[in-house]
Order: sequence, then structure tokens, then C-alpha cells
Amino acid sequence: MKIFSGMETWIPNYKCESSGTLAAIIEGLPVEESIHIYNIFSIYHYPQISFTSQNLFMSDTAKFPHFYRTVPSELHLCAGIVKLLKHFGWSWIGVIACYEDKSHRAIQILKEGIEQNGGCIAFEEIFNRDNVMTTDYSQFYERINSSSTSVIILYCSRDYIWNILRKGNYYYTLLNKKVWITTYEQDFISIYPLGMSVKNNTLAFTAAKKNIPSFSKFVREVNPILLPNDLYTLSWWMDLCDSQCQKSIRRSCATNEAIFHASHCYTKYLGSSYSVYNAVNVLAHALHDMITSGFGNDTMWNGERRLLDYLPWKLHHYLKSVRFKNGVGEEISFDENGDLIIGYNIINIVYLPNGTQRNEIVGSYNPYAPPGQDFTIDEKVIVWESDFTQTPPQSRCSPGCPLGYRKLTREGDPICCYDCIPCPEGEISNQTDGDTCWKCPEDQWPNQKRDACIPKVITFLSYEEPLGIVLTSISVFFFLITAVILGIFINYRDTPLVRANNQDLSYILLTSLMLCFLCSLIFIGCPNKVTCILRQTAFGINFSISLSSVLAKTITVVTAFHATKPGSKLRKWMGSRVSVSIVLSCSLIQTVLCLAWLFTASPFPYLNMQSETGMILIECNEGSIIAFYCVLGYLGILASLSFIVAFLARNLPDRFNEAKYITFSMLVFCSVWISFIPTYLSTKGKYMVAVEIFAILASSAGLLGCIFIPKCYIILLKPDRNSRKYLTKPTGGNIEIHATE
Repeated sequence: MKIFSGMETWIPNYKCESSGTLAAIIEGLPVEESIHIYNIFSIYHYPQISFTSQNLFMSDTAKFPHFYRTVPSELHLCAGIVKLLKHFGWSWIGVIACYEDKSHRAIQILKEGIEQNGGCIAFEEIFNRDNVMTTDYSQFYERINSSSTSVIILYCSRDYIWNILRKGNYYYTLLNKKVWITTYEQDFISIYPLGMSVKNNTLAFTAAKKNIPSFSKFVREVNPILLPNDLYTLSWWMDLCDSQCQKSIRRSCATNEAIFHASHCYTKYLGSSYSVYNAVNVLAHALHDMITSGFGNDTMWNGERRLLDYLPWKLHHYLKSVRFKNGVGEEISFDENGDLIIGYNIINIVYLPNGTQRNEIVGSYNPYAPPGQDFTIDEKVIVWESDFTQTPPQSRCSPGCPLGYRKLTREGDPICCYDCIPCPEGEISNQTDGDTCWKCPEDQWPNQKRDACIPKVITFLSYEEPLGIVLTSISVFFFLITAVILGIFINYRDTPLVRANNQDLSYILLTSLMLCFLCSLIFIGCPNKVTCILRQTAFGINFSISLSSVLAKTITVVTAFHATKPGSKLRKWMGSRVSVSIVLSCSLIQTVLCLAWLFTASPFPYLNMQSETGMILIECNEGSIIAFYCVLGYLGILASLSFIVAFLARNLPDRFNEAKYITFSMLVFCSVWISFIPTYLSTKGKYMVAVEIFAILASSAGLLGCIFIPKCYIILLKPDRNSRKYLTKPTGGNIEIHATE
């Protein structure tokens, strides 16, 4: 009311002419008082500029259209605190808050920001004007001391900090055991009893400040008589006579004795002076812009035109659009909410051994800076108390999960309290405190620690590995043995034993067995499109020729014994043409099956990444498993027919009955391939290929050994038995058997 009336004794609705025109209000009141003042001055649309209030409630331009401030709002303060917590990995946080000054929403935003970034509130203590003086602080301190958190956010104004921390006999131990993040650049020296040990464990967010040009000289030399005549101002100025004050602001007073530790002696930027400086400059520039704009009007400026014609409502337009560089070169302007576009300094409050407080800027947060450049912190500059076991201190409900582990939240506990369990087989976690593990790409697999994916080993049955060398050696060995036997039969082609049972069939059988031994080599080596196609088709066709030859041999034996009877009509079926026709017709059926397989779903090379852990198996996909088993089934039919016919003819009387040896060979063949199927299905990768190669070699060797080795034995070691007379001599009864040629 004094401001409105311009008189010490105020009269409502009366304006004294003795004072100048009121343009705006610059204030540094607590929020509640600031709101009360605003409610009065807004009636007349007077602009109100605060240099202390950061309250989020007053950022509402609909409710406070005439309010401006030269400090950031609480919304940015909350975001800056959350970024600081995230930087240091502090996720287990205590909050001491004061619900004065309509800070409810800001504190809620702060808690939400902490939780959204993976943090949790370990405890929360709320004070307000009603309970701050009546709270049982012994229980309050006990609760904080018993908490496992190492970081506490003190979201209170200066008055509340004094009221809370000065109560009881516990506060000094409370301060020393925790890291404090404050929203006020308070000094604990004035709170502590003198001589009490103070720890370096406080980080404070303050509006960004700079040194005002010549301000230290002004503080040092100004005459206090020129200042407002009140006890507080006089006391503040007298404190600067302290001999321990820094020389840049120490005043020359009548006495140089130490009065007491004045907190502002050790504050680098002298409290809110920079915010006041900006507030005055903003108002001055806005007034200047408003007045100079009047020269363009139709009505010329003259002494009779009063400044009141422009105030107060016209000043808002110029305040909102004001933009200039202040005395330190910083760009000054307001955002859409009437907040000065300015950020925060992060202060490390350090106490020297002599009790001096030193506030060091260790970082900053500027919400108006580009992403990635808005938050900075220099950990090397921060001074941590030596009592901390780790620097920087850690504040977590649970130890961090190492690489290769994931978090498992405990039921009923906050998300920050969890157990660490290793990633399951086949999955990794390459970050600490991972919430989940994930699978590697198909061509990679987890390493032993399960913290990284490494390329899988590409494997196939190669010629260089021991198994491939052994199988190759066996194939070549049997191929050479078969070639030698074929040479023996060609060399002794005119002997009765070779001529018996159709020597052409023997040549065909030996040749097909040689090819069977060779086709097993196609299964060894890196599969490609050609080898995948040739593997099964070459094997199937060659084996069908071999089994067709065996079947033709067996039929020839049976026919030969029955054709010797007088008047038998089977003599016309005794030629080599019939035998060759059997071989061609039976093998032709297999050839048609293989061609149909190739044209419908031919085999192809395939990268199998699932069968074996840590390996990529290069193998041949059969294309059509039905066609594959049809080929095998047809071979089984030929083998079964050969076995049945040979078994029935095994007791025919002869010195050298070949049906017996064919029966044994078919027993070996069927045994191998019957055992092959379950073994083949139960193996994987290159061992599946090895099983098939083994079956090919074993069955081929069985045919070779059972049918031709006894003949070679007679040809080479018992030549006396290799005669027509011996072979046709009956073994029992009076039936005379002749060898067929």
C-alpha cells in the first residue's frame, strides 16, 4: 500500500505526486508472499519480476500472465537432478521435501522422473508449515540413518533447511553419512556449532551465475549511508569487515577484527546478485524499448506526455519480446512462460580445514541447449569426503548385475531391489543391470561368459579331419581291392569258375561296386549344389545296379539248376541277354525315381545353425525326405527279393553253389541298412553324413566279400578246383549238374 500511495502513511486509492511513476515490481520474496503480492499488483497489470522464485505453480501463464523471473523454473530443476542421478548411477534415493510454496507438483515430477529412469524412492519425508516445528526429529533422523540409501535430495528452501537440520542432537552425524543434493546454495557452517567437523558431501543446483563487472569494487567501496536504513542491511555490510573475507569484497572499516563467519564472504557470486542484475537490466531495456517506440506515433513526444500513458499494461509486450546481451556478454530473453532462458550450475560445496566454505562449479544443466550438450559434469573437480569407501559413492538397493546376468525383481520389493541371475543358454547380456537377455543372431552364439556374441564355427565332414581321412582311406582301399578282383576275373575269364553264373554279371557287379566305393567320397568335403545333387542320386543308382546284378545272379543260379532237367523250357532263358535285361530294367526304375526327385525337390546345400551349439553345419538338405526314403525303400525291395530267392536256392546240390554266398551277402546288406535308419535319424551334422558313408562302405564290402572273395580264393589258391569236372561233380544223389556258361 506504501508503494501504491507513494507515502509512508498510505491512503487507499490515493497516489501522491511526490514519487515517480511505478513501472514494475522486482522482488525476491518466498513463494507464498510472492503470490500474495502478485494478487494485489495484478489488479492494475503491473509486471512482477522475481529473482528467487523457481516455483512451478507460477509458470502457469493463464493464472500468472504478468509474472516474470530471472531464474529457471522447478521443472528444469527436476530434470537436472534426474540427469545427475542417472550420470552417477544413483538409483536408491531418499527425499526430504517441504510442501510449502505450492511445490507439490514439482516434487511429484521429481519422483516420477527418478522412477522413469529406473530409480526408486527409498524413503520420503514431507514437512510443511504445520509440522516442521512439532516433528519428533529423533525418529526422523533414526529413519534416515537406518536407510541403506547413500543419496538424499533435500528439496527445501533456506528457512526449512535451518528448521529441519538444527533440531535435535543427531543432525551433524546425519549430514556426514550421506551425499546431499540440494536446491539451495546453503552454508552448513552457520547451521553447525562452530568447530564441528563438516564433510564434503554436498552438491547444489543454483541458477547459472557470472561475475558482474565492477560489482566487487562497488561492494567494497559503497557508502552504507546510501543504502536502505534497516538493521539487516547494515549488519550484512558490517560483516564484510571480517578479516577472513576475501580481499575482492573486504571493506575498510574502523575495526579489522573478526566479527563472525559471514556466509556471503565465501560465496563466489554473492548470492542472488546476478539474478537481480539481470532483472534490473530486463526492466530497463523493456522500458527503453517502450519509450523509444513512442517517437513513431502521430502524437509527438513532449514533456507534457506522461510515462503513465504507457504503463503498466503496455510494458508487458516489451518484456515478453526483450532480447539483449548483458554486461558479461550473455544473451538475455524470456521463454513463453516468462522464465529467463538460463540454466543451472552444479555446485560442489567444499569445506576447507580452517572452516572456510568454497563453492566450486563442477557441472551445469541448460535445458535450452541442444540434446547431448545440455548436461555436463566434471567428476575430477568434485571433492568427496575420504570416509566414503567408493568415489563417487554408490547408492543402490541391490549390487549391479554384471555382464552375462539379468535382473530378477523380488516380489513385493521396488524395482530397484532385485537378484542377479545368469542368462539362459543361448542368450547374452552385454550391459550391466540388464533387464533381459537376448538371443544372438543365427550365425553367432554366446561366449562362455554370455556377455558377447561370437561367430559360430563353420563345420562339415572334411578331408583334413581324422574322421574324413579314415573314411577316405577305407573308400580308396576297397576301390583298389575291387579293381584287383575285377582284374583277376578278367585275367581268368576263360576258367570255369568265372564263366559260371554269367561272367558279364560279375563284371557289371564289380564295376558298380567300384563306383559305390567312389561315390562315398562325394559325401566328404564342403557341400555345394552339385555334390548335394550327386550324393544320393549316384549312390541310389549305383546300388540299384549292384542289387539288380545280384538279383540277376540269383535268378540265373535257380534257372540253371532247373534247366538241366530233360524237356525243360527254361533253357531259352539261360542267355546273358536275360540277365542284362533284368539289370537294366531294375536300375531304370531307380533312375526314374531319382530324376523325379531332382525335378520336384532336388537336394541343396543348407546352413544348419540350430543342431549344435556354437557351430554352423554346412549340410545337404534332402529337399524331399519322401523321395529320399523312396530311393532307400526301392533298394530294400531289391535286396529283399535277392535274399528270398538266394535263400530258397541255398540247398541246391553243387560243389560251388553261389546262392549260399549271395544269401550271406544279403544278410550283411540288410543288417547294415536296417540299423542305418535309426542311427541316421539320431545323429546330427557331419556324423549323420559319416553314418551314411559307413553304411555304403559296409554294405558294399559285404557284397564284395561274400560273393567274390571265395571265388578269388579258389582261383588263386586252389586252382585244382577251378575245373569243369570238379564244379559239375554232384555233391549228393544221382543228379548231374552242369555249370552254365
